[in-house]
Amino acid sequence: MSTSIVKDPGESILSRFDSLDIESLKISARDGCKVMKWSIILQLAFQSIGVVYGDIGTSPLYVYSSVFSGGINHIDDILGVLSLIFYTLTLIPLIKYTFIVLQANDNGDGKLELPSNSKRMRLASTLKSKLEKSGFAKFVLFFVTLLGTSMVIGDGILTPAISVLSAVGGLKEATPAMTQEKIVWISVAILVFLFMIQRLGTDKVGYSFAPILIVWFAFISGIGVYNIIKFDPTVVKAVNPMYIIDYFSRNKKEAWISLGGIVLCTTGSEALFADLGHFTVRSIQISMCSVVYPALILAYTGQASFLRKHPDLVGDSFLNAVYWPMFVVAVLAAIIASQAMISGTFSIIQQSLSLGCFPRVRIVHTSAKYEGQVYIPEMNYLLMLACVGITLGFQDTTKIGNAYGIAVVFVMTLTTSLLALIMIMIWRSNILLVVFYLLIIGSVEFVYLSSVLYKFDQGGYLPLAFAAFLMTIMYVWNNVYRKKYYYELQHKISPSKLYEITVDINCCRIPGLAMFYSELGSWHPTYLPTLCHESPNELNVFRCVARYGYTDVRNEEESFERMLVQKLKDFIREDYMILSHANMNIEDITKVDTELPGRLDSEENVNDNVIREENLKEEMERDIEIVEKAWNVGVVHLVGETEVIATEGSGIWKRIMIDHAYNFLKNVLRKSDKVFDVPHKKMLKVGMTYEL
Repeated sequence: MSTSIVKDPGESILSRFDSLDIESLKISARDGCKVMKWSIILQLAFQSIGVVYGDIGTSPLYVYSSVFSGGINHIDDILGVLSLIFYTLTLIPLIKYTFIVLQANDNGDGKLELPSNSKRMRLASTLKSKLEKSGFAKFVLFFVTLLGTSMVIGDGILTPAISVLSAVGGLKEATPAMTQEKIVWISVAILVFLFMIQRLGTDKVGYSFAPILIVWFAFISGIGVYNIIKFDPTVVKAVNPMYIIDYFSRNKKEAWISLGGIVLCTTGSEALFADLGHFTVRSIQISMCSVVYPALILAYTGQASFLRKHPDLVGDSFLNAVYWPMFVVAVLAAIIASQAMISGTFSIIQQSLSLGCFPRVRIVHTSAKYEGQVYIPEMNYLLMLACVGITLGFQDTTKIGNAYGIAVVFVMTLTTSLLALIMIMIWRSNILLVVFYLLIIGSVEFVYLSSVLYKFDQGGYLPLAFAAFLMTIMYVWNNVYRKKYYYELQHKISPSKLYEITVDINCCRIPGLAMFYSELGSWHPTYLPTLCHESPNELNVFRCVARYGYTDVRNEEESFERMLVQKLKDFIREDYMILSHANMNIEDITKVDTELPGRLDSEENVNDNVIREENLKEEMERDIEIVEKAWNVGVVHLVGETEVIATEGSGIWKRIMIDHAYNFLKNVLRKSDKVFDVPHKKMLKVGMTYEL
């Protein structure tokens, strides 16, 4: 943890830099972009296999059965579907997400800087200016962003349900006594276990799950090669896209509807980007290209080869070759599949929270090595309840698959749309390249979207309903949060106003050290005047900015108060050194001036400077003594507990949003003292009401 302290103007005869600015100068520009060692990248690549790819890796469990739910009508339809799977996997997870979307991150990767006179620069500036001036455009972008975020969180609910239910459903082949009801309850037990271990963190879960996923990918690729050689090696001719055209020519509307099942081969692609905070771009690219993509291609090709000889076993094509080994590994892999979107959900909520778009929840950093690996207890339990509810409610992978497909394709299309803006405004890509990107990837995803929406009434409504609910929460919180923030910004106490209050002769001193907490990060909170009783002779008010690293926690051995007092003393000494240095410079100038006729006497000026130096030292010692006395008397933490209400005469929607919805979320979630981790025995809450 680092603390920076700035004393208010009024006492100092010199203006000085903000200590935050001084501290920032000590940081080298190179420190922000350290090159990560390859050993760490490879470790993260290994971990990412156990966290990121469980979802997309287990999609072979249910893709063919979803596509051919009514049976295989023509033997060459298998080649058409395989060809669609091959090009969909190549275009969306591999090219789009792994090599394009991952570059749109927040650590500077992939940002292309061009000369200021570039046509692309002017286009980017023009588009940015128009978006900033248009209130409607900003609302649409905000709405689309919230929708995409809500859909990804919805994936975190649907992924565990469909993955686990699909894998456990294979028990029907082992024993006739295994009913659907028993399969559902076994799935529920597995889901509860999965969410219970989330508290261990991505680091431990990743290292635990990665070996199982590596075995899984080895199994599906090995059995895929075995099936290709044994049943029909000619199935590899599906790389010819003509089989896609023939498939649509034969089946027409049914082929279009089946796209809703084919798109399930891409489920979990969004986890590559959502889990980026847990890993790095390079580590995800390595694991995707070297392990995941080749294994998936071999698995789907092997299944197609098996189905060419056994078209009547489409529902069991995955487990039929080596039943028990594959079943055990499939169940384990399905459990891990859920991890990808659960981790991604935690990351997205953390980012939304930092942007003021999500109510306060507890963020637990689970790794001392990797900052982005987080766990959110409240959301973990809510996700668990939702997953269990969906599993018990639907009890069938077909309807869950319909809902899943809509969520997946919605996220894909929204990502493509927003990425086009990034390519123009941030990367400043060639406009022809942007158009080509939209025509190829955008048109493919639009066709898939039209297909999955056809099954809206067959379970497809679920992710949209959940997204609407979540978007309402996020919009209400963000809207009122911004109004509250700007209200506090407009009514904050300026340094000059604070000085007027503290020198008022009606004020009296209360012994001790008082800490006023504020989220503004600049000067003083609005509730300060109601509790400010300071000495009329000395200000003794400091602004302290405390910045916690993600592994910093408060503890009794090294208390925040003790650390703050020490920082205050260091700051006072630093102030003295700056003033003393300025005094020495004045002395040097005076000596030069005395060499000219008519100037002040040299000895008198030197004596004055010595006296001034002694006065500064006495002032420093007095200030340090004041801080020590205040510390010895005791510390009180003052936290503003604000209530927001709609202004009189507001419309009904505004009153509902502020008086009821926002205040309900605020009351049921974490309070300010919990966020700041203020000790209760030393805390005093100050209640205020804002009319927004």
